[in-house]
Amino acid sequence: MTHSPLPIPTFFKPDAVGEIWPVPYQQRATEAKAWATTHGITAAATDSRRLCLLLIDVQNTFCLPGFELFVGGRSGVGAVDDSRRLGEFIYRNLGQITTITATLDTHSAMQVFHPEFWVNAEGENPPPMTLIHYDDVVQGKWRVNPAVAANLTVPRDLPEYALHYTKTLDDRGKYPLTIWPYHSMLGGIGHALVPAIEEACFFHTIARQSQTRFELKGSNPLTENYSVLSPEVMEDAQGQAIAQKNTPLIETLLDFDGLIIAGQAKSHCVAWTVADLLSDIQATDPALAQKVYLLDDCTSPVVVPGVIDFTDRAESTYQQFAAAGMHRVQSTTPLAEWPGLA
Repeated sequence: MTHSPLPIPTFFKPDAVGEIWPVPYQQRATEAKAWATTHGITAAATDSRRLCLLLIDVQNTFCLPGFELFVGGRSGVGAVDDSRRLGEFIYRNLGQITTITATLDTHSAMQVFHPEFWVNAEGENPPPMTLIHYDDVVQGKWRVNPAVAANLTVPRDLPEYALHYTKTLDDRGKYPLTIWPYHSMLGGIGHALVPAIEEACFFHTIARQSQTRFELKGSNPLTENYSVLSPEVMEDAQGQAIAQKNTPLIETLLDFDGLIIAGQAKSHCVAWTVADLLSDIQATDPALAQKVYLLDDCTSPVVVPGVIDFTDRAESTYQQFAAAGMHRVQSTTPLAEWPGLA
């Protein structure tokens, strides 16, 4: 394992991080092999200290301006800057990162958080960013689109389920059901990793002989799935399971000596994933929180100017994570200076 920071390859173009382009795989593979030889980078299987980098939803949908749910943060360019710093972090620490695991938000049109799932009395879909509470469903302000039932693989009493789902969210103090713009559509450009980060992951795979692992989340039509570790609702009104906790992934992540987390958005999918991980840690061994490192400068909160700003809420949540033993770190700080990694 190479412990000292490595140089950043000349092909990495910081100004192109916010753009779409094809990764030249064969060229990068050749360069990665030569890079490993030049810098004494060994196969990840030989690592004595195993580090996992968990990338949460670093996808075009969230990370590129002009896409459906670009996470601009208060600066307006948050996710672009985050991806630049993240790419540089991967290259500098290529010899120390054992495995990269990337989550992919994965959706189709007819899901509970998309407009097509709901209609009002006039048959109109709710506009994006509509919040649907239990009372809205009880009063008939919004009801399930009858056409949706024919497209579900598992038959359900959808009107009953809609009441159960929104009530469950309200009762548990979760975010109310948010109707999001169609995003991260399976088969679409928005679903893919940001090219600059995809390239860094591929380069890491070849240089360290360590396959990038991908975790798909969010394809269940009956529940939101901010966290890759657990959906928002797991049972229907009769107590029958509609989804389940991703226990295998939790066990895999906590088996590493260190877990580094970055991605989008800090206020939503990142926060929910870390919260679920922390909940499991506290139920088993609270000391495990000390092996988790949150890349503070490689994630941004959702901010819709003039509408909603989750910055303060995200900061408060991260403070709670730190209080529980997790480490808030900067991508520019050498890993040797991180607590517990000296």
